[in-house]
Amino acid sequence: MAILGIVAEYNPFHNGHLYLLEKSRQQGDFSATVVVMSGNFLQRGEPAFCDKWARAEMALNAGVDLLIELPFCFATRSAYYFAKGAVQLLQRSGVVTHLAFGSESGQLSQLQEIAGILAHEPESYKTALKKRLSQGWSFPLARSSALQEYMGGDKKQLQEILPGPNNILALEYLRVIEEEGIPLLPLTIPRQGSSFHSSDLSPYSSARAIRQALYHNLDWEKITNSISPATEKILQREIALGRAPIGPDSLEQAIMVNLRLVSTDYLREIYEISEGLEFRIKEAANSCGTLEELRQFIKSKRYSLTRINRTLLYTLFALSKNQVKLYDQHGPQYLHILGFSAKGQEILQEIKIKSKLKIFSRGSEMKQARDENPGTVLAEMIKLDCQATDIYSLLFPDPATRRAGRDFTTSPVIMPVPGT
Repeated sequence: MAILGIVAEYNPFHNGHLYLLEKSRQQGDFSATVVVMSGNFLQRGEPAFCDKWARAEMALNAGVDLLIELPFCFATRSAYYFAKGAVQLLQRSGVVTHLAFGSESGQLSQLQEIAGILAHEPESYKTALKKRLSQGWSFPLARSSALQEYMGGDKKQLQEILPGPNNILALEYLRVIEEEGIPLLPLTIPRQGSSFHSSDLSPYSSARAIRQALYHNLDWEKITNSISPATEKILQREIALGRAPIGPDSLEQAIMVNLRLVSTDYLREIYEISEGLEFRIKEAANSCGTLEELRQFIKSKRYSLTRINRTLLYTLFALSKNQVKLYDQHGPQYLHILGFSAKGQEILQEIKIKSKLKIFSRGSEMKQARDENPGTVLAEMIKLDCQATDIYSLLFPDPATRRAGRDFTTSPVIMPVPGT
């Protein structure tokens, strides 16, 4: 039985996501589609536009069968660790056979060649990379340049491939599969429409363009060409209920307050903070009045804005280097089910037989696992996910909706059988 796996954020679900789903399904005779989706905080270090259950519902309406949450400790990391956590989760489900992903390149063999270099790190490549990093280059630029030097050939072609956001993730999925010998068969679908950074609205708008339009209260008619009627309905409902929109700077006050309260000793233990960055962050916190000023103060050739966003999020959640080391050693510890269709429920029964991971399809199961396993990696991972949901709930526009404990009280979204 072939089952398609996809990794996504769906922030929100749009026509490009639907295109990937449909084209991927055409590549084989798949019994079902399983998606590992980020929770309420995303890979760029920002909160999602609307919560994980609403986004899962969008995907179910588009034909996804089972939605599994990617834990916070992987969902908010750099591309490699994001990919590693997601691919491991798909593998540990025990049922997924294929992994489909978008790419600007669309050339699987070419992406696999580069991923192989990243996985095995030939000595000359590693030397070139270290040289650039020692000169203060940011890691993405240093890696791109080192790859170009190692591979030679058409440098222009490599320069076009390496910066693409979808290509970057594609390379990391393939790298993880190669490094760990994971038996997932990869499929790549060329990205359609606007680039990730584009603000233009079109039938294949980027998620960023759609969010910007919603933040600026543009007419729904200008957005509906980019999303399905079901997504539109869910977004309108979440906004009406006061649970959206959540902006990228919604945590501004919390982050600024926290940074002024904590010490440099505290910051030094936080994941991704090294080489004296704690002093730069503390100085920025004491002299800057906005989150954007803070980011610009900290930004340098070595630290991109995206990396800074993630690091600031880690400071708020007290995510330490030691914690992350343990999470990476053990990988995902459970399958938190966000939603399923009738077919997804059948697949879930297969997972219960084949997977060694704990499966949480009820909030009480998650709470019980946390309480009965104190001090374990499992309990700490659950605790962090629940804290993320509780903090995220405080960002809802309507104060009446900001209750804590939603991971323990919210059931998975169930897609009804057509005609019932």
